[in-house]
Amino acid sequence: MRISLLFGCLLCIAIAWGQWRTNQRSHRLSVLPKTSTLRLCRDFNNSTRLREILKPTLVPRVVGTQQHRQVAEYYRNFLFNLGFHTEWDEFTDNTPHGPQTFRNLIATYDEHAPRRFVLACHYDSKILPGQTMIAATDSAVPCAMMLDIALTLVPYMYKRVAQNVGLQLIFFDGEEAFVNWSDQDSTYGSRHLAKKWEAKWYPSTSGSNFELSREIDRIDVLMLLDLLGEANPTISNTAGLGANHLFTKLAELEQKLRGLGCTKTPYNIFNSRISYSAVEDDHIPFMQRGVPILHLIPVPFPKVWHTAADNERALDYNTIDHLTAVLRVFVAKYLGIAPL
Repeated sequence: MRISLLFGCLLCIAIAWGQWRTNQRSHRLSVLPKTSTLRLCRDFNNSTRLREILKPTLVPRVVGTQQHRQVAEYYRNFLFNLGFHTEWDEFTDNTPHGPQTFRNLIATYDEHAPRRFVLACHYDSKILPGQTMIAATDSAVPCAMMLDIALTLVPYMYKRVAQNVGLQLIFFDGEEAFVNWSDQDSTYGSRHLAKKWEAKWYPSTSGSNFELSREIDRIDVLMLLDLLGEANPTISNTAGLGANHLFTKLAELEQKLRGLGCTKTPYNIFNSRISYSAVEDDHIPFMQRGVPILHLIPVPFPKVWHTAADNERALDYNTIDHLTAVLRVFVAKYLGIAPL
């Protein structure tokens, strides 16, 4: 990913904003009983379990390697065993290293629901010539957090309030540049999938009416997790992403959970102030097509970003547990899940 001043992208953001205004859906977050909230943010948190989920993925995951494929299969098997419908979006694209085959993993719980709340991360790791790149924060930890959230919420999905909203997890391939970050050498997977879903139509019904809708318009919001796991992150909202209300709710929720005593950091991570520094990442192709975005990435980036030091020693599990708890409750509130 790359940081740039937002003002250079005003035109594309204005277009995306117009599309978002057209496709925006109103959605009220559920008010959960205190007992359910405590269970979600305290009792469902298990640092040992999350470390076990994470461990198989703390390996180099360069596109096209055996370890890269093994990690992808691990994610697929984990979610398939939870009852998710899984599919591969496989394609070949030209890169500075020649043609490469990429595989996005899409896992959907309740694939027939007309709308989707999407959690997303990228699972490939950057090439560091002559060095071993584990890429723990970038993005093994975000992907592990998504699996942990799915594991704890799936048993309650059948009685969620928002029966018309499914839970979808996307693991993008090829986010990292092979040489230098550019519009052509980066975000291979997200660019391909957004374009594919823009052109794909599915039949939907509303009452007695039958109509066709674009696959990409089924996404209520795409929450992209990246560069998470190091201590003391600050995550701010970015202008133009089309989900200001939801980000504000996320920051308010973190503060509420702190008041309930079930957070593990001495300060709040989410800052609802608007930032005008745009981070180029896997959300961009979806944002350009009108999808509201929650981009959860710390700025400044972790000190270990794109270095061989981005390994398990760089991780702070109190921070990871805190983030996982906040996001678990937020997703539960969006879907209307209230475990007793």
